[in-house]
Amino acid sequence: MTGTSTEGWRAAACPRCGGAFACGAGADRATPCFCVSFDLGAARLAELRAKWPDCLCAACLAALANDPELPA
Repeated sequence: MTGTSTEGWRAAACPRCGGAFACGAGADRATPCFCVSFDLGAARLAELRAKWPDCLCAACLAALANDPELPA
């Protein structure tokens, strides 16, 4: 999925669930992307980065942060 929703944000599809979301990981702004608000822990974050080629949506990040046993 291509395009932007707000300057610096890009339209994306979550590689885990396929859902559409606006990714702000590379945006230059005062408010950081939603993804930094999830406490995943270093090991879980490394697991996700190794498995998924791109950012995950807020729903997937929330589910994975709330249930450490949930498969990535």
